[in-house]
Amino acid sequence: MTIGWKPVGIDRPLPLGTPVRPDERLSWPKTIGVGAQHVVAMFGATFVFPIIMGLDPNLAIMMSGFCTILFLLIVSGKVPSYLGTSASFVGAVVAIRAAGGSTADVTGAILIAGLTLAIVGIIVHLVGGHVVRRVLPPVVSGAVVMLIGFNLAPVVAGVYWPQDPGVALTVMAFTILAAVAFRGFFSRIAVFLALIFGFVLSWVLDEILGPITSATATGEVTTHMRVDLSGVQDAAWFGFPTLHAPEFQLQFILLALPGVIALIAENTGHVRAVSEMTGENLDPYLGRALFADGFGTALSSAIGGSPTTTYAENIGVMAATRVYSTAAYYVAAIVAILLGLIPKFGAIVSATPGGVLGGITVVLYGMIGLLGAKIWIENRVDFGNPVNLVPMAAAIVIGIGNVSMPFGDDFELSGIALGSIVAIVAYHLARAVAPRVLREPLD
Repeated sequence: MTIGWKPVGIDRPLPLGTPVRPDERLSWPKTIGVGAQHVVAMFGATFVFPIIMGLDPNLAIMMSGFCTILFLLIVSGKVPSYLGTSASFVGAVVAIRAAGGSTADVTGAILIAGLTLAIVGIIVHLVGGHVVRRVLPPVVSGAVVMLIGFNLAPVVAGVYWPQDPGVALTVMAFTILAAVAFRGFFSRIAVFLALIFGFVLSWVLDEILGPITSATATGEVTTHMRVDLSGVQDAAWFGFPTLHAPEFQLQFILLALPGVIALIAENTGHVRAVSEMTGENLDPYLGRALFADGFGTALSSAIGGSPTTTYAENIGVMAATRVYSTAAYYVAAIVAILLGLIPKFGAIVSATPGGVLGGITVVLYGMIGLLGAKIWIENRVDFGNPVNLVPMAAAIVIGIGNVSMPFGDDFELSGIALGSIVAIVAYHLARAVAPRVLREPLD
């Protein structure tokens, strides 16, 4: 485990386009500047997703810093990455809460999922990365990611959007325009900018039009102001986030486990993307990366925090700057830890109006779902082959339609959990019984 870096570009600027390797660093002022860009890139989603899941955003941002440092140490600084809040468990959290689960039930279920991912990481490290593709080929992992995202559509339609449809539509339009019209880092933080825009828009509407009569998050119709900052006044400037212990219930754990498949796909994609950018073979570190992310998720959830994952937003920063130095990630992690110790800031973000979340989530949830299609496209999945088409068709409809399968009076599988199981089991069963000509190689 190395945390020392070779200084480069100190005496004279590096030639344009020269990459800075993970074990190198620029001058500390420049390294701090790049680290600040990493904070900006990860910040929006790392704060927004905890709010959507009903978890503490301050604790999420603080633990993302700790978990990033942990990740870098476990991979020996070979895989530069920031561990931000994972969206892969949003659907499971929604399902858990809909079934009457508490926040402790949510973090308990995610903790077990994190430990499961850590175990997978150990196995991959011992037997090699090829096992991931054999058990979870792109056709399966893409389907699981897709149903995780699209399963959330009723949450937008039934919870967030009705709270303020006008604001939701405006924020949705702003998010789309910001993502495609803005340039550089501003396009990468389009979601966070949309959150700020929606917050300000809601405040202006309160000042001009007064209260709104609409449904709240609980479905109760009341007359209320769009922006309620009463919690901000009571929050301290400095302090530790509120911690809580997890609780464990099998029915909720089973809802969270499919998120592991998404995390495997995300981490695998991240390691391969960094490998292509740096020109180094990082396959031997895939198992370590999976273990580190799983352990980080379990550690964060153990005290009430959010699940973690390697962040594609920060891959974008590396691609833009060609600075792969892990020193910049340590800087970003330290900044995140300090931000997590400012409760007043977290209270402001937690006061985000429901209509604003409606406009953001309608884009975010759809993007999660379409990432599954992206996996299919990048891996050239052939849906002319019934081995691919038929099992995935069934799995996706089960996941999106929230189809339920009861087992006795006290237990049932539904939605994401049932859809994921069908995707894995039905695919391998179909492949086993199919004619040899239809069996595509898994490696």
